[in-house]
Amino acid sequence: MSLLSRLRCITVDVTGTLIAYKGELGDYYCMAAKSVGLPCPDYKRVHQGFKLAYTEMVNKYPCFGFAAKMPNIVWWKTCVRDSFVRAGYEYDEETFEKIFRRIYASFGSSAPYTVFPDSQSFLRWAREKGIKVGIISNAEYRYQDVILPALGLNQGTEWDFGVFSGLEGVEKPDPRIYEIALQRAGNIAPEETLHIGDSMRKDYVPARSVGMNALLLDRFRTPDAEEWRKSGAIVLPDLVAVQELLCSEKSASAC
Repeated sequence: MSLLSRLRCITVDVTGTLIAYKGELGDYYCMAAKSVGLPCPDYKRVHQGFKLAYTEMVNKYPCFGFAAKMPNIVWWKTCVRDSFVRAGYEYDEETFEKIFRRIYASFGSSAPYTVFPDSQSFLRWAREKGIKVGIISNAEYRYQDVILPALGLNQGTEWDFGVFSGLEGVEKPDPRIYEIALQRAGNIAPEETLHIGDSMRKDYVPARSVGMNALLLDRFRTPDAEEWRKSGAIVLPDLVAVQELLCSEKSASAC
């Protein structure tokens, strides 16, 4: 029996799989600073500052502060403030508030993201085949409520259910987030589910650990892809190739 004929559910990662960041982090920090009449902060320093600040927040308050009951906006405000401080920029409270509001609004919109051209068509194709489509993402609530819909990836037309770490209090690579997805799909068996992502550690390994089928996308030709293949993972360049793989196992007329 082919995999396509056995599939009842496909779950998909978001960033790097369905969408990508557009431009550089510094672009948005620069626009925010300029909006209050200040010069652009140094891109490299801001990027490095953000990496350190974000890592610290993820370790201290995982899942965007879920367990600590920290409001999403407070989590991000703490992270952004620390990013600037680590980059060597300190603003008075009023100035920082204006800069932060601009950054927070930008990343809560479709502006910093682009949808891969095959994402919408693949998701719709899967649903037309009667396959449930789920989103599994280490992301906060705005991805579900604002960002994905603004990018034309809507619940009900492109996907059926979502499991977002900021709403669940569990994040990849914890296998529990995949178990939640299976439950949300209607307790579909893991062997009847395929997970598609772009990380061996966060997507492939934990999905396989709960019994799901899994494969990885290598949209950006990462050097790690060869190691993924050596580890036994199916690695494909895009969702067109995924659809072709699934259709090659069955008659073309069925696809």
